[in-house]
Amino acid sequence: MTALAAPEVSALRPQLVVLLLFGDHILGRDRSLFSGSAIEVLGRLGVSEHATRSTLTRMVNRGLLRRRREGRRMYFGLTPRAVEVLRDGQRRIWQTGAVNDGWDGTWTLLCFSLPEAWQRERHGLRSELAWAGFGPLQGGLWIAPGRVEVRAIVSDLGLDAHVRVFRAQADELTDVRQLIGDAYDLDGLAARYAAFLSRWETRAETVTDPLTTRILVVGDWLQVIRRDPRLPVKHLPDDWPAVRAQATFHRLAGALEAPAGAEAATLLDTLPD
Repeated sequence: MTALAAPEVSALRPQLVVLLLFGDHILGRDRSLFSGSAIEVLGRLGVSEHATRSTLTRMVNRGLLRRRREGRRMYFGLTPRAVEVLRDGQRRIWQTGAVNDGWDGTWTLLCFSLPEAWQRERHGLRSELAWAGFGPLQGGLWIAPGRVEVRAIVSDLGLDAHVRVFRAQADELTDVRQLIGDAYDLDGLAARYAAFLSRWETRAETVTDPLTTRILVVGDWLQVIRRDPRLPVKHLPDDWPAVRAQATFHRLAGALEAPAGAEAATLLDTLPD
């Protein structure tokens, strides 16, 4: 089968594709996957055999996969670390979601003050906060909706003595919609959802290769929501594109689940652990 020439393919790194493949068809089954099966699936997405073998080796070295030899064949299974990563991804995709319509009004406020010479530490903290869903309100004050745990972020950077964290609710005098617009790049966030919709909204549910198509749509969606701070939808612009994008994702991924599983049952060579 020829590689899928779609604009979303190039955005998925081989390691992510491997994780998605294992997450859909190996996780929770106590089985190991033949390397040749991974090469076949990634080959359909335009990844060379050499690149796939290199990716599998790097994932073993990083503690994400373990390998075992059966005769002349090499099989790969998930490590506890990989299981944790995949479970977290599944929670983000299927449980937490992108549309925050159950917000209770709580904000996590984090303020910090670092010496001027600590440019590297300041950059590291800002990067980690943005990844965790925080936005800069003013100066060293950052906010995030809900109760966000930041102890690991702060401690890993060695900044416990320089950070203060509070839980709060906005007073009625505060325009929450304006606050969100000041702290977050809403245009950039909306553009990512609009791009997802342009790639997938008109995609038919019946495809010739459901296994790899499901990997693509799940991987694409994961990359979009990873960068979403899950802002309360009632305070976002009308017709917020994440709502339609999430519905599109669930429609496609759900429709592809059974045919992808059927294809995997015949294509993937696995062994019990």
